[in-house]
Amino acid sequence: MNLEKIYDKNYKKLILIPVTLLVIAFIILGVSYFSTGEFVKRGISLKGGISMTIEKPNLDENDISSYLSERYSSFNVRVLRDLATRESTGIIVEASNVEEQELKPYLQGKIHFTEDEYSIEQYSSSFSESFFRQLVLTVIFAFVLMAIVVYIVFRTFVPSLAVVFAAFSDIIITLGVLSLFRMDISSGGIMALLLVIGYSIDTDILLTTRLLKRKVGNIYERLKGAITTGLTMTVTTIAALLVGFIFSTAPVLKEIFLIILIALVIDIITTYLGNASMLLWYIKREK
Repeated sequence: MNLEKIYDKNYKKLILIPVTLLVIAFIILGVSYFSTGEFVKRGISLKGGISMTIEKPNLDENDISSYLSERYSSFNVRVLRDLATRESTGIIVEASNVEEQELKPYLQGKIHFTEDEYSIEQYSSSFSESFFRQLVLTVIFAFVLMAIVVYIVFRTFVPSLAVVFAAFSDIIITLGVLSLFRMDISSGGIMALLLVIGYSIDTDILLTTRLLKRKVGNIYERLKGAITTGLTMTVTTIAALLVGFIFSTAPVLKEIFLIILIALVIDIITTYLGNASMLLWYIKREK
């Protein structure tokens, strides 16, 4: 079996791939923190600011971004699109450390819009910071509970550690990718990370259960069955998320879909190169 040849001779080396990615992610997050003061770039819902929606069709996103960059350093411009026609219906301008009384007239110097064509939301910096801390604690709490449940299910340290390592790597490497490309993360992005924990545990528990608790076939036949089932689940989820990302017009949904897409690709690496190799190492050592 080709699968047996790949894993039997190289399972210790394969573990180095997710470990290396995890180390690189830590380096990226560390550099980001020391250079900007935050691990990932937070949206205004997590650090405070204002969000101005201008409902006016056919506005040039790049032109407006260039105009805003002449005065402001912390802002984001997103296009609103009609769900049916995919045509531009307006823009959303997000900015921090600026007041409405300053931003509105400055934008009116570039775009002519009336009072009926715009709306604004304000986010308190103190409330946003508190909300961000609570969301982070929620992710940590969910992760700890997940680790406890996994240990109760398998009752052995190494397989439980392998599952937790894969889920932890999925979160950290995903954050590293977001930080590397300076992508904004909002409260919806934090919710996506919670979903990532669920997706990761799903494939890891499937793999661990097949290898440790099933007795039909040899270890590599069980591994092949777990990989086939797990990849089928993951690929179909990726396909559904791609459709949602392409056709969704809501920025928050696009963010959630994109984060989960990145994490699922990473999960393939951490599960079938990291977790699977650690389990093979454990089984061979026990035998």
